[in-house]
Amino acid sequence: MKKDVSIKRNFIMNAILSMSAFIFPLITYPYVSRILGPEGTGKVSLAVSWSTYFNMFAQMGIPTYGIRACAKVRDDKLKLTRTAQELLIINLVLGVIAYGCFFALVLAYPRMRNEKILYIIVSSSILFNAIGMEWLFKGLEQYSYITKRSIVFKAIAVAAMFVLIRKDSDYVWYGVLSVFAASASNVMNFFYARKFIIMKPVGNYCFRKHFKAVGVFFAMSCATTVYTNLDTVMLGHMTSDTDVGYYNAAVRIKNILVSIVTSLGNVLLPRASYYIEKGRTEEFKRITKKAIHFVLLFAAPLTVYFMIYASYGIYFLAGRQYNGAIRSMQVIMPTLVFIGLTNIMGIQILVPTGREKEVLYSEIAGAVVDAGLNMILIPSLKATGAAIGTLVAEFVVLLVQYVLLRKELNGFFRKFHFGQLIVSLGVASVLSVCVRLINMQSFSYQLQNFIVLAVSATIFFGVYFITMVIFKEPIVIEVKQMIGKRINRS
Repeated sequence: MKKDVSIKRNFIMNAILSMSAFIFPLITYPYVSRILGPEGTGKVSLAVSWSTYFNMFAQMGIPTYGIRACAKVRDDKLKLTRTAQELLIINLVLGVIAYGCFFALVLAYPRMRNEKILYIIVSSSILFNAIGMEWLFKGLEQYSYITKRSIVFKAIAVAAMFVLIRKDSDYVWYGVLSVFAASASNVMNFFYARKFIIMKPVGNYCFRKHFKAVGVFFAMSCATTVYTNLDTVMLGHMTSDTDVGYYNAAVRIKNILVSIVTSLGNVLLPRASYYIEKGRTEEFKRITKKAIHFVLLFAAPLTVYFMIYASYGIYFLAGRQYNGAIRSMQVIMPTLVFIGLTNIMGIQILVPTGREKEVLYSEIAGAVVDAGLNMILIPSLKATGAAIGTLVAEFVVLLVQYVLLRKELNGFFRKFHFGQLIVSLGVASVLSVCVRLINMQSFSYQLQNFIVLAVSATIFFGVYFITMVIFKEPIVIEVKQMIGKRINRS
């Protein structure tokens, strides 16, 4: 019982963390996108994409492998300390190599050299991520600490954006504050780690035992990074910064929603690894089934709603000048379901059971498909072509993982009520669309978009939730009961 309460608490904290990833961009992006325009945001997005590739090398798959490795030895402080120090040393060595290669590329490539200050600032995340040991805190399920710390630094970055970003040439400040919001907490991590591990060298290190697993996780990270960032890089070099800005607007909204959908899977990785290590198979199956049903119930309505109201979302968050982002957003939204499911299949089922190579195979398939479609579609369709490539790539990853896990997953999907989901989505969609019939000519353009989004979202998700309660969907009923208990306590 105590374990279940812990999972619920961790999920709530991670959900709050995900919501902060939604709320803070909701506050800043409408302002930043209007000040910097598609070109300015496109420059920062391209710099971040390049930096991500070198971050990927420096991290070498440790962010995911480290969670599993630390979770397995969390009951022994000396073993935990040795494991954490071994991974930290590997991380630091690779970070130095990555920095050298990155600076060489910036100096060699004219387009990057012209923006060298921006690229150097953005690349500082390589060092911060290396010393942050985020995987240690996730492996120990310290989600309360992770959430509180992250919200504080994001709040500081949000306030600074309104002070420092005043004109379209301030895109470098946008890069600085983006790095600060994402990476500054890693400095705090380094000092806070002494609460859980010994900070002095403990000796008897064995780096070799990590290399095989880290190599597989690194290859997974490479494949994932390729098909999640390749579209931005290819857009930047096959079209223009403006097209990157359009695509970035759509992807930014998608990423915010993905972080909400994948909250449960991220929380369950250390717990799933712990259950597998202790041989508690039935508990492992129980939380996996629940996680898959959760993703289907929450990702599907988000997908449908934001496909219907893509134009209002883009205009409200970014402005009219981002009209070119609407179609991309509509195309890319179904990836919420695909990514949500592969997050459970790959990170919660395959990784804890030692089948990370199969995750790698699925991600290589996705990367190959994405690269091929981008080459064909981007020259003619630009941002929309990149969105199509990402959509198909994520579906291919899902398809490969499902084939690999079809025996284990058959029972999980067979017990889910797809008919109830379709009916609920249909009723919610029809009733929410009625909002568009309201005459709002007396309001300003920005206020019109806000009203439509606020009212339509209330109707859509309210009707969806009520319909699912009528159908007595177990997870929705559980959520309803949790809300009721909290209201009663208040």
